[in-house]
Amino acid sequence: MAESIYPTFSLPAVAIDAEDAKRKSYKQSLYFDYEKGDISMDATHRPILAEGREAFCQWCLKQCVTERGTRLSYSDKIGVEIVKAAREESDIQAIESAIQRTITEALMVNQETEYVRNFRFSWNGADSLRVTFTVKGHEWDEDTLSVTY
Repeated sequence: MAESIYPTFSLPAVAIDAEDAKRKSYKQSLYFDYEKGDISMDATHRPILAEGREAFCQWCLKQCVTERGTRLSYSDKIGVEIVKAAREESDIQAIESAIQRTITEALMVNQETEYVRNFRFSWNGADSLRVTFTVKGHEWDEDTLSVTY
């Protein structure tokens, strides 16, 4: 039998660096300024991109300000249940506990989240609540985030 006219050769095995693959796993996202309520722009009016740790923190904040079940484009795993927690509970400690639970559940959906803890609550009368907590991604040190409801 004659040899093939097309050359054949075997490919070497490619070693994938697990750490490098993990580092690239968190994609870029637009940096959103939650105080202004808009995407942050640079001096030339181009959107600022968040990468890695910043993108992870942006995702965490987005989870915390999105009420679960209110957006048709999101699955039921996206967001928190702040309204439900505030309505069902009667005392402040029960409300804080429910808010802590729903934020922790919302952030632990992401496999990059290692833990969420150290919740602090600042009430401004009955009108608003500022929740500050610590979140740690697998690749990064702890970050302290704050959300106002």
